[in-house]
Amino acid sequence: MPCPGTGRFYLSLLMTIAILIVICSLLLFAYIFDLTASRTRIPSVILLLILGWALRQQTNMLESFIPDLAKLLPILGTLGLILIVLDGTLELELNNSKKNLIARSVFASLVPILLLSFLLAFAFIYFIPGLSLTDALTNALPFSVISSAIAIPSARHLSTANREFITYESSLSDIFGVILFNFIALNQLNQSTSFLQSGLQLLIMIAVSFLATVLLAFLLGRIDHKIKFIPIILLVLLIYSVAKLYHLPALIFILIFGVILGNIDELKKFRWMNKLNLYSLNTEVIKFKEITGEATFLIRALFFLLFGFLIETSELLNTDTLVWALGIVVTALIIRAVIFKLAKIELFPMLFIAPRGLINILLFLSIVPAQNIPLVNKSLMLQVILLSAAVLMFGLIFTKKNKAEITDEKVITTTDEPATIQ
Repeated sequence: MPCPGTGRFYLSLLMTIAILIVICSLLLFAYIFDLTASRTRIPSVILLLILGWALRQQTNMLESFIPDLAKLLPILGTLGLILIVLDGTLELELNNSKKNLIARSVFASLVPILLLSFLLAFAFIYFIPGLSLTDALTNALPFSVISSAIAIPSARHLSTANREFITYESSLSDIFGVILFNFIALNQLNQSTSFLQSGLQLLIMIAVSFLATVLLAFLLGRIDHKIKFIPIILLVLLIYSVAKLYHLPALIFILIFGVILGNIDELKKFRWMNKLNLYSLNTEVIKFKEITGEATFLIRALFFLLFGFLIETSELLNTDTLVWALGIVVTALIIRAVIFKLAKIELFPMLFIAPRGLINILLFLSIVPAQNIPLVNKSLMLQVILLSAAVLMFGLIFTKKNKAEITDEKVITTTDEPATIQ
């Protein structure tokens, strides 16, 4: 006679196997999307969202029990943001020839955030009488930031110069967006000491970042164990989390850590840095880049699959927010075009690479209920993300059809400027 618990055991086993099959299949699809993105010019995020949404429809048809997965979204999003910025900055070169590139990236990332945020905030105030400027800006900022999670992978097929620009611009956009959001959302906008406090926090974070980077680089070069990269990544996550706990601009640490590790050769001119055994560290950094890249792919894929799974069809087809979503995307493109003209940055295909995605969702989820306005909801955020991704996709396809393939010899600056960005 079979044991009463045997049936439950085999049922549990079958469910476990089914979940493993589904997850592995989804991630393999994500890998295929990533491989084919450079040829199809279709951002993998669109395909991941569609795949996640399709899975949700299938589970609804089968009336399958699905636990509440929404709480996993901020966790995966935060992990994804850290790893994506780290992965991007590890590829950046930092030398005298990059000064012009960095200056243009700062200008092209910060000014559009400020312009779009204030324009959108004043629009909210106009349609919602009595809304404070602080609350309006808090709700506007999540739509004003470029998502490096989508921008950096989408720029892989571009020239070295343009790819570096997109990496710097989108990473800085994430950092500026988070700093400004924390500054405004904490009701510091009208306080006379707020700017000094924010400046002090920034200086503290920079100092901590340099010290932590030197320590982690030392550990990376000295750990003699088959497991050495996971502890470093865990320490990076820990430092970031502690910094966030004290409301410090934690992404600064990720930026500094990635740039320094990615430019070990440039640091050999400093005698005190040679104590870190930089020559042997080069090999370890290459391996660290590989591990970080694969971890980034995994977390990013899981995040957008989950976000797609959580999409309700009614939210996607919400006509009340569609006009606002179109207005936000069009206004963002106009501002970007004007800024690029002023900075003498090449418009095509760079104009189209300004997607919304992971960072925007995280900022949206960070709005406290007391500050949230009815207009700024999941439908509006979803529509803005999909419309910006569609602009990115069609922009890259249009560029391909016109045979405007970007080569490594091409520079960002226009012909009336010296070709200083290589």
